[in-house]
Amino acid sequence: MPRVRRGPRAKAGVGYRLVKLLFDQNLSHKLVALLSDAFPGSQHVRLLGMARASDEVVWDYAAAHGFVLVSKDEDFHQMSFLMGPPPQVVWVQLGNCTTSEVEQCLRRNRSAIESFEAEKQGAFLVIGAA
Repeated sequence: MPRVRRGPRAKAGVGYRLVKLLFDQNLSHKLVALLSDAFPGSQHVRLLGMARASDEVVWDYAAAHGFVLVSKDEDFHQMSFLMGPPPQVVWVQLGNCTTSEVEQCLRRNRSAIESFEAEKQGAFLVIGAA
């Protein structure tokens, strides 16, 4: 079950929104194409020329361009506590796994991710194995 950290004034998300994901370097750039039907407009830091960018640069880019950051890196989870949204962070807790397993996890949790993004006050969403 996904877990959402809510801000002090968080409200339940309502309605449907297209969610753009920004995949961190620790996830495959192939996820952009694999998930284009479910999350159109998504990007990967490598495809944006930010393969070696600091976490702060990636964070600022995601916030400025309306992306939800997706990472397996605990650093973005920590940043979400310190800085709050935007951007919002989806923390994938799958351990060593294939790109296909990450894809399936994101698809399984699509409605939770959409609700989380619509909320705007939630800082991070934890998703993992079913």
